[in-house]
Amino acid sequence: MPSTDLPTPPEPRRSPLHNQHVDLGAKMVPFGGWDMPLNYADGTIAEHRACRSDAVVFDVSHLGTVRVTGVEAFEALQWAFTNDLNRVTPGKAQYTHLLDADDASVLDDIIVWWVDQDRFDVMPNASNTDRVVHALSEGSLVPEIVDITPTRAVLAVQGPKSRERVAAVSAEAAAVGRFAVARVDIDGSSVVVAGTGYTGEDGVEIAVPAEAAPALWKRLLHAGITPAGLGARDTLRLEAGLPLHGHELGPGISPLQAGLGWVVRFGKGDFRGRAALEAERDRGPHRLLRGLLVEGRRPPREGQRVLFDGAQIGMVSSGNFSPVRGQGIALAFLDPTVEDGATVAIDVRGTEIPATVTKPPFHR
Repeated sequence: MPSTDLPTPPEPRRSPLHNQHVDLGAKMVPFGGWDMPLNYADGTIAEHRACRSDAVVFDVSHLGTVRVTGVEAFEALQWAFTNDLNRVTPGKAQYTHLLDADDASVLDDIIVWWVDQDRFDVMPNASNTDRVVHALSEGSLVPEIVDITPTRAVLAVQGPKSRERVAAVSAEAAAVGRFAVARVDIDGSSVVVAGTGYTGEDGVEIAVPAEAAPALWKRLLHAGITPAGLGARDTLRLEAGLPLHGHELGPGISPLQAGLGWVVRFGKGDFRGRAALEAERDRGPHRLLRGLLVEGRRPPREGQRVLFDGAQIGMVSSGNFSPVRGQGIALAFLDPTVEDGATVAIDVRGTEIPATVTKPPFHR
């Protein structure tokens, strides 16, 4: 008889800071093939509020780092991604998209750190590193492409006091401006610092060699920075109206539907997925991403129907309770004819909860 044994799932990958999270009592959860902290002892809401009022540090080592180097690197990235690197210079970061060549779905949203003239550190989402490597390899120009994710950790320090706190560890790192990129020496380790993040707050992200990460983590905590997990990172990005791959971006979702047309530069020349995206632009997207402000504290959830006069006009893509606003908020794909200010209803397990259509973000 054939064997009925199921294949053993692969062990989740661990951050270089895994032991530090466990020692702090973090609740560890699987995410994108990694074992990562959801929250620490004080919980997600406390971590969320700490980011809005002071400073927190996230371990975001589950994000990929694909190093692209050589004289062909610039043109390879220009063809693979939607944004135009001519709009920035070495020492800057840029947000961009990788599209499906056939239907212009967003295969991944990416930050590119332009470190040096011929060196780019491309930062995909957790589970998308391989497809980014493949896309960069399939064009006519093939630069040197190396997945360096296992060699480093990435720490994101975010919040209105983030630079003040980081300055106690490294004044040079704290001085890296918004969407700037710089190499910095911290305690004898060469790190790359970018003025980027995913919370709607100011801050920096620090790529540090894996072996030096635990010491830097401890120094940041000693400087008064609160450790925060993926739970707070998600509620913070939702309040800031930032899309999450697998929710507001992914199969069947184009940049135009997600309200991110500014990430696409048709004037730069050809790029992967251009023809399909141009066709959608010309006919108009059949749905648009909007914000919903819920009356009351009940949080909407992904997959719940959005109704207008009893008819379905869309679907919630992300929803949660907003600690800052004290009410439920959501992102949803709606019929493009729905206007801001319209009163709709969210079907929450058979109960229709009133909500107002608005333009994100929910917090500035």
